[in-house]
Amino acid sequence: MLPAGPPSHTFRWLPLLQLLLLLVQAVGRGLGRASPAGGPLEDVVIERYHIPKACPREVQMGDFVRYHYNGTFEDGKKFDSSYDRSSLVAIVVGVGRLITGMDRGLMGMCVNERRRLIVPPHLGYGSIGVAGLIPPDATLYFDVVLLDVWNKEDTVQVSTLLRPPHCPRMVQDGDFVRYHYNGTLLDGTAFDSSYGRGGTYDTYVGSGWLIKGMDQGLLSMCPGERRKIVIPPFLAYGEKGYGTVIPPEASLVFHVLLIDVHNPKDTVQLETLELPPGCVRRAMDGDFMRYHYNGSLMDGTLFDSSYSRNHTYNTYIGQGYIISGMDQGLQGACMGERRRITIPPHLAYGENGTGDKIPGSAVLIFDVHIIDFHNPADPVEIKTLSRPPEACNETSKVGDFVRYHYNCSLLDGTKLFSSHDYGAPQEVTLGANKVITGLDTGLQGMCVGEKRQLVVPPHLAHGESGARGVPGSAVLLFEVELVSREEGLPTGYLFVWHNDPPANLFEYMDLNKDGEVPLEEFSTFIKAQVNEGKGRLMPGQDPEKTIGDMFQNQDRNQDGKVTAEELKLKSDEDQELVHEEL
Repeated sequence: MLPAGPPSHTFRWLPLLQLLLLLVQAVGRGLGRASPAGGPLEDVVIERYHIPKACPREVQMGDFVRYHYNGTFEDGKKFDSSYDRSSLVAIVVGVGRLITGMDRGLMGMCVNERRRLIVPPHLGYGSIGVAGLIPPDATLYFDVVLLDVWNKEDTVQVSTLLRPPHCPRMVQDGDFVRYHYNGTLLDGTAFDSSYGRGGTYDTYVGSGWLIKGMDQGLLSMCPGERRKIVIPPFLAYGEKGYGTVIPPEASLVFHVLLIDVHNPKDTVQLETLELPPGCVRRAMDGDFMRYHYNGSLMDGTLFDSSYSRNHTYNTYIGQGYIISGMDQGLQGACMGERRRITIPPHLAYGENGTGDKIPGSAVLIFDVHIIDFHNPADPVEIKTLSRPPEACNETSKVGDFVRYHYNCSLLDGTKLFSSHDYGAPQEVTLGANKVITGLDTGLQGMCVGEKRQLVVPPHLAHGESGARGVPGSAVLLFEVELVSREEGLPTGYLFVWHNDPPANLFEYMDLNKDGEVPLEEFSTFIKAQVNEGKGRLMPGQDPEKTIGDMFQNQDRNQDGKVTAEELKLKSDEDQELVHEEL
């Protein structure tokens, strides 16, 4: 965009003869006609041999026009030409500054129209002529092309070519805008374009950085809008023009595409697109969040997307890990919420932008889907969905062996695992570190038949690394139902007595009284104690394997039989160990 310049209203005065010949500027519809019997012309004859398809405006008396012309006599001899001087005629028509024939011949003319004017002597230079140039009583022939027309009463003309359906804000004085443009003269001659420089034109509106007509023409424009802005010279570069590309007194036409707009005082703008029901917690500083996003510029150009990487963006909020505007825009979000965050450049990447996709001074728009968030201090959230109708006197506790059904999903509803897929409940001894900590905690204190919903933060689940099928830093949602529970055994025990064991335990085990207890006798004895309710095996394991492990523990020399010297209760072993340590 060319810089602004103060308008000027002075004329460059030419020698009288040259001025009279150059003032060929008014668009009239003179109805030239010859007198009867081929007598002298009474008026200007107008031949419109090229009329443009579009004619938004015709020359009227008092208009300022710019045009080129060739002037010849009837025999074709040229007496003057603006082309030879490489200088357009620029003048007001209909106020006596042109010969009468030219004033009349320019009336009603359109920009880019071409006319042939035949001017009789009495409407030209009459019986006197111009010494040395135009003889007396000469009929003059002018070929004219009109290039510009305007009036001192004109204002900026704005035509909206395309207006987007969504307009988050409109340009106001003091705003900073980024836009593309093609600039032409009124006849279509191009003089400048932002597209050719590979970058937008970036500036403040209403602060004197632009010509006055552009300042006015950009007001109330929406991002993504296309406009045609026609600016008269006195609101552009006036009498001086600009360099070699914009002549003096030239009307300017800009085709503008507004890319974005912001104000240095702008804050982050939030728009809730979808809010899930039952939002019991909102994100705050210090939370770790996982979210998907599409990032675009204000004109809709996509610059980044987490979806294209098939992975959420995971970060702490309010800790300076992300741009300031996004830190602000994620505050107060609910899990599952979709929101649009519009961030001005001073809260994003500023005047310099970043990389090759985010230009300087760019407003950024993020369409965000909050997957989940948690705080490293979060506990397991437990919600009881249903309890059995009968009274529940005992609940699950650490050490219990439980069977339970579960469905596990992410907070966005993505299903991960389900015990129903295997046709059998899951089994675990609570407190034995066989399941994630959050699930172990959530299964405690349950009645058989109870159903719960558990929200497990990642530090009580699979952490930052995740697990097979579980993303890193994922909050997990469980729906669990306790199917059964059995009281467990103390740590390290495979079998416990309900009461005191027999005083002569080995004699009871040695069924054939031969002083040795093989695996068969050992197994028969233990099974009998279980069947008679005198003791119980560790739950959740094949009894044969458990008994086999017990026998291996007692068969100290691994000779396939247990002797009286080898047989020891675990309580006795633990007591001996205490004495040894003392």
